[in-house]
Amino acid sequence: MSSPPFKKERPLTRRSLLAAGAAAATALGVSACSRVPAEDGKQGGDLLERLRALGVVRVGIAGEIPFGYIDKDGNLTGEAPELARVIFKRLGVDSVQPVPTEFGSLIPGLNSQQFDVVAAGMYVNKERCAQVIFADPDYQMLDSFVVRKGNPMGLRTYRDVVAKKAKFATGTGYAEIEYAIEAGIPESEILIVPDQVAGLNAVESGRADVFAGTAVTTREVVKKSGKAEATEPFAPVVDGKPRIDGGAFAFRPTETRLRDAFNTELHKMKKSGELLRLLRPFGFTESEMTDLTAKELCAR
Repeated sequence: MSSPPFKKERPLTRRSLLAAGAAAATALGVSACSRVPAEDGKQGGDLLERLRALGVVRVGIAGEIPFGYIDKDGNLTGEAPELARVIFKRLGVDSVQPVPTEFGSLIPGLNSQQFDVVAAGMYVNKERCAQVIFADPDYQMLDSFVVRKGNPMGLRTYRDVVAKKAKFATGTGYAEIEYAIEAGIPESEILIVPDQVAGLNAVESGRADVFAGTAVTTREVVKKSGKAEATEPFAPVVDGKPRIDGGAFAFRPTETRLRDAFNTELHKMKKSGELLRLLRPFGFTESEMTDLTAKELCAR
């Protein structure tokens, strides 16, 4: 069931969910670093050694297909958990244990040690970089629309939605909410739905003319639809410039040694082509492989 359009309240973007989670942690007396142990004199943290001794790494996921979720058989899967299994195995950690949570609780949960790593395909941005450290992105992503077959309104960008006064929908917590507002779509007219399946249903039923999501989610969700299709991927415009996002694993700020070891293995997989082979079953394509770095995304 879809949520009603926002009328008065600001939409729940991933940024606002993140801020709300951090505020909640502070209200409970759990500051971002209050439960992080001392580094015992080891520069860069000792979490990697502790994980090797335990034989298991706890990964925070947000239940979002295809990034990190529990499947119908109760198994952990998704592009980030599968990548975590490969890399942590090579780092000497044999088991990956999921810790499901809401997206806005991922960073507060990481910094309060509810889990060891965020494995949820999280976009890297300046706000998050002030709270955690990121590995380099394992993928880059453009946006795309779900529209009715034949795209009768010719909707290919957010500007098209504004110009043609189309009924616009996107998902709870999606970055696309802010991109739509940036383009001039009135906040009060955005239909917020739970996920891409609900977005597809909204377009098929006529409650929305267009549903915006990442290119990988839109092209996957329309595969079995006889009424809708996905548009060609495009870069949203933010502050007058095209925006290409990148998703990555997040680590506590003290754990630079673990982050660096993770990056070393990730870069090997990129160079050999193994990363694409691993992520392809989740709908990722060669165009979504990336040389973007966390440093440049944090500086935007």
